[in-house]
Amino acid sequence: MTTPAHTTPQALRQIAAAHPDEPALLDGPTRLTWAELLDQVRIAARALIARGIAPGDRVAMWAPNTHHWVIAALAAHSVGAALVPLNTRYVAAEAVDVLARVDAKALFVAGLFLGRDRAAELAAAAPELGIGTVVVIPIEGDASTATASADTAAHTTVTWDELLAQAATVSAAAGEERAEQVSPDDISDILFTSGTTGRSKGTLVAHRQALGVVRGWVECSTLRAGDRYLMIPPFFHNFGYKAGILACLVTGATIVPQATFDVPATLALIESEQITVLTGPPTIYQTILEHPQRAERDLSSLRVAVTGAATVPVVLIERMRDDLAFEVVITAYGLSETAGFGTMCRASDDAATIANTCGGPIADFELRLSDAGEVLLRGPNVMLGYLDDPEATAEAIDADGWLHTGDIGIVDERGYLKITDRLKDMYITGGFNVYPAEIEQTLARLDGIAESAVIGVPDERMGEVGKAVVVRKAGSTLTADEVIAFAASKLANFKVPRLVEFRDQLPYSAAGKVLKRELREEKS
Repeated sequence: MTTPAHTTPQALRQIAAAHPDEPALLDGPTRLTWAELLDQVRIAARALIARGIAPGDRVAMWAPNTHHWVIAALAAHSVGAALVPLNTRYVAAEAVDVLARVDAKALFVAGLFLGRDRAAELAAAAPELGIGTVVVIPIEGDASTATASADTAAHTTVTWDELLAQAATVSAAAGEERAEQVSPDDISDILFTSGTTGRSKGTLVAHRQALGVVRGWVECSTLRAGDRYLMIPPFFHNFGYKAGILACLVTGATIVPQATFDVPATLALIESEQITVLTGPPTIYQTILEHPQRAERDLSSLRVAVTGAATVPVVLIERMRDDLAFEVVITAYGLSETAGFGTMCRASDDAATIANTCGGPIADFELRLSDAGEVLLRGPNVMLGYLDDPEATAEAIDADGWLHTGDIGIVDERGYLKITDRLKDMYITGGFNVYPAEIEQTLARLDGIAESAVIGVPDERMGEVGKAVVVRKAGSTLTADEVIAFAASKLANFKVPRLVEFRDQLPYSAAGKVLKRELREEKS
């Protein structure tokens, strides 16, 4: 029996050897077997070597779910670089902050996508960022970003095809030698998660950890070779990248990326590609169930659904099993500090268990509660630490190796976890974590606001959405629309409050802290 690989370059080579002619990646007209995907990754890796990417360098991705993302990410790993996924909803300033902090040596960025040209935005926001190599990925057939190269003092911009052409200058042997040098303890990825201080923190995760948690996820989800996995969760998120791309990498399941969630297109893909696995936050399944075109499509191929990242009603689990005929429906809990994973339900659990708990520990995690009820996790797959932030690392991981998650929970007699509250004020909208401190700091820069408090409030479609409770400065006539427009100009869309309430004052504790619990409970 083959020893499981502990680096993604070796995992790709193992799965290509085991299933060379099976479909690995289906993205519109791009259809690659595992052997062909390996060939494409090898070419892209040699091109990165030609561009001077060295072991330990950071390669960033700011693009939607396409085959380019998969190839580029695995190529970055193959040359020993750490992958830095950027949220596609970031505005340029947010992207620049991350790129500068990781000292990115290369960036793969989408061309025109959803009306935005991120490459142009980045050049305008930080022309001297000095990334070195910027590769523009063609999206939606946009020709304007797929023709000519452009050089600046800070970087060279090339198209995807121009990058791949440079592989010819590096031998196949040199490419394989670099892949073989990648160690299980090398950093595989740096995913950024905001903290309660409002500034994002980069979580350092090694190859062995990324693959370790993924194998735990695969065991619970029952993903297997022959499955066709429609990936709606974005690749910049652990749900899309690790529970998606890497999960297929260790099983031989087929990657079917979807750049944007569009229900008619999703229904059509499920039918045409015979999709068996569908993952994402509850809103995805709710939207599919309610869509009038659902009855017009053959969805009988569906087998596995994994959800989480928000409250999951029992009736939704029942409808997913009954109306969508999923054989397996499970929920999970994790965070970037645990490489994206922590606990999961099992396929045999009943609907009430799946809706009301996050399951038990997976991937060698230990779970316990502190005296205050805080959820603590420990194990070999807890992050190595935060990027360039030893103080925050020491605060998050105690001397005994327990990660303090900031979530409050209870554990039942089976060892299953139920999250009951958050020590942090984070809320989750459409599957994305939102940290109020970041939004509050942004709103503080808007003339007319004296103070603000942002909370999450229930929303039928998104799970939760942001509500800003604002105290105006004396004499200000600031409107809700103006607050929302300002936030939208500074923050990614999912962070923008959907509701604004003006008050004369905020509720404070004796210690001078805003009593957000009071704000949340007033409307409950």
